[in-house]
Order: sequence, then structure tokens, then C-alpha cells
Amino acid sequence: MYQFEGKVVWVTGSSTGIGRAAALAFAEHGADVIVHANRSVKPAQELVQEIEQQGRRALLVQGDVADREQVKKMVGEVEEAFGRLDVLVNNAGSMIKRARLNELDEELWQRVIDVNLTSVYLVTKYALPLLQAQPKAKVINTTSVAARNGGGLGSIAYATSKGGVSTLTRALAKDLAEYNILVNGVAPGIIDTPFHEQFTAPEVFKKMVSTIPLGRAGTPQDTVGAILFLASDYADYLTGEIIEVNGGQLMD
Repeated sequence: MYQFEGKVVWVTGSSTGIGRAAALAFAEHGADVIVHANRSVKPAQELVQEIEQQGRRALLVQGDVADREQVKKMVGEVEEAFGRLDVLVNNAGSMIKRARLNELDEELWQRVIDVNLTSVYLVTKYALPLLQAQPKAKVINTTSVAARNGGGLGSIAYATSKGGVSTLTRALAKDLAEYNILVNGVAPGIIDTPFHEQFTAPEVFKKMVSTIPLGRAGTPQDTVGAILFLASDYADYLTGEIIEVNGGQLMD
């Protein structure tokens, strides 16, 4: 069993889906957790209550992770409440909306890049002093199978941004190795979360699932196992790696 007693973990984008499942799992394994939301505040508040009911400390920080000043404010709140940060899970992200190239204007392109990629840079940069203060800190970035296969139709900006997250993960792993901060990523495939409810038509989702060798969509819990592993002492000699969690989609 993973042991995170005495550790403080920040999961961005943790009001729903993979982020919510990860935050709960860290609490179940003994960590105190910083829950983050931008607009989905109510479910984030409910998550804080669930974590506290498990006997762990929880803090809700709210803000746009693509906005430097809001990120700095949230990092300040984390420092004031806990005084430390052991694990950062950069999970926040969104497709915003599907758009093929002829519909993809510059404003949408930039927003998708900022929400998914610039956010990882900003949160890691401004959380760095807290991470450096620990003898062994971990950063885990949520990328996507879209980083490898280009995603479905209408996900040009999203797939590109996630490709950037995978590359940034490897670059940060090199840059932060001297501080013994290990940086890895998890790349979910087709996971049954509100993400697909919002951005993927049911018939398209069904067709996508039919291509998975394991014969089903993943669940948030399928991804959480990889996140917990990378945050644990079992992964102390892993950095710059991306764990693909996709039911075999990339075997061909």
C-alpha cells in the first residue's frame, strides 16, 4: 500500500474526473490535499468535505491556472496553510471545444494552449520554491494519448497542447533533477469522465471505445493507479517518463 502520511499534495483541476479521483485516493493513503477549481467550485467544496471526513486536511484554492497572478495567489495560499508541498499533480485542462482547422481561430487556439500547456509551466514555476524545500518532491503531469496520435477530429489545438505537456515533462525532468525533484507524466486514453460527456458525441465515443483492445473505456481509477505510483517511493528512480494508460490503444 502506498504511504503518503505527512505529505501535502496539490491536484489541479480536481473538482471532477481524474483529478477528483486522484485527490480522494491521495487522502485515502494519508496525504493532506489541496483541491483546485476554477469555475466548478461547488463540486470542489464537496470534495474538500469528503477528504476532511476521512480525517485529512484539505484546502480549496480557486483560480485560473493559465493566469500568472492567480497562480501566484494560489501558491501563496498553499504556503500559508501548509508551509510545504511534496507532490504537484498538474491535471487541469480542457479541450474548450472541438474545432477543425477551418473553424479554429487564433483566440481559441491560444486559450487551449494556455489552459493545457502554459498552466503546467506556470504552476510548476511558482510552486518550485515549495518543492525545492523538500528532500524528495514529485511533479506529475496529465498529458493524453492525443499527444501521440493527434486526437480525434476537431482536437488539433488540444492534441498539440498535450504533445507540449509531454515534451515539457521531459524538459522539466532534466531541469529539476539537480533538486531531486522527479517529473513524470500520465497519458490517459479514452476515459469515461465528464470530459467526453461535454466534448464527444455518444456515437463517436462508442466508436472510439470499439478500437480499444481491452474492450472498454477507462475509468478515473484506472489512471489514478499510475499517478499514485509515480508519487510514491516506488518510483524514486523514474523521471522524464510518460505512463500510457489507454487499454492497449498504442500497441499497433
